[in-house]
Amino acid sequence: MTTWTDHTADRPISLTAPSGIDRAAHHRLDEAWLAAAWSHPTTRCFVVSGGQVLLDETPDGRTELVMTPSFEAPLTEAHRYFLGTDEDGVSYFALQKDSLPGRIDQSARPAGLREAGLLLSARDAGLMVHAVGLENWQRTHRFCSRCGERTNIAAAGHIRRCSACGAEHYPRTDPAVIMAVTDDEDRILLGRQVHWPEGRFSTLAGFVEPGESIEQTVRREVFEEAGITVGRADYVASQPWPFPSSLMLGFMARATSTEINVDGDEIHEARWFSRDELGAAFESGEVLPPYGISIAARLIELWYGKPLPTRSV
Repeated sequence: MTTWTDHTADRPISLTAPSGIDRAAHHRLDEAWLAAAWSHPTTRCFVVSGGQVLLDETPDGRTELVMTPSFEAPLTEAHRYFLGTDEDGVSYFALQKDSLPGRIDQSARPAGLREAGLLLSARDAGLMVHAVGLENWQRTHRFCSRCGERTNIAAAGHIRRCSACGAEHYPRTDPAVIMAVTDDEDRILLGRQVHWPEGRFSTLAGFVEPGESIEQTVRREVFEEAGITVGRADYVASQPWPFPSSLMLGFMARATSTEINVDGDEIHEARWFSRDELGAAFESGEVLPPYGISIAARLIELWYGKPLPTRSV
């Protein structure tokens, strides 16, 4: 039996590998420190816009975030977010802009997290996840939810304050469960959402509701979406998923029924697969594997026993 630890020891879940960045949250309210860090010659920054950044290829074939010294950065005061420092004391900032800057050398290209997360180093991927998450929140929370007045950015991008009523608002993270459900025959349950292309199947998932434990959410979501009852639900791992603001909580769950009855609203089709059936479906193209960046792929792999076929972004 392949265990989670054995199977993923050399393949951490995308966007979760140690980045080497200390978020240094204690500096976010220290304006003097932030000003000094921004003006330091070693400081590096990059632009994020609409969930995208610029990537570039190095001569040795690696893909990196396009970062510049702070003194070469595009001008922005309010939308400058402190992301942390590395072990060498280098500080990193993200700049939120309406568009990505052009490059004179024309070698850089824009990319979103689904592509970049598979290409970047753990450091660059960690910085990008942090920046994209902040940008998503900042763009959609400009007004106070208490009184409706415009809010102001504080704490280097990690708080919005309302000058009218004094309320403080913090970046939103929505917990969601994602589960690989298996039955007593060791088959796996995969579903296809109504808006997905033909052949794309993945694990079921859903958001935690107020007053629920995450285990209760697993059972409710599986029953609502596929009509399957679930007993045991074992937590596996989590993954930040800023599309726009989720934290995915991964589970392996055991079904106590097998008759599928999809809801038709979120899930168009659901099927049980044995390993041989899923392997044949991958080979024929009948089933498209999940994107490699997603924790869904790793949950399926945990059951499947080997890496899934790769697919383009």
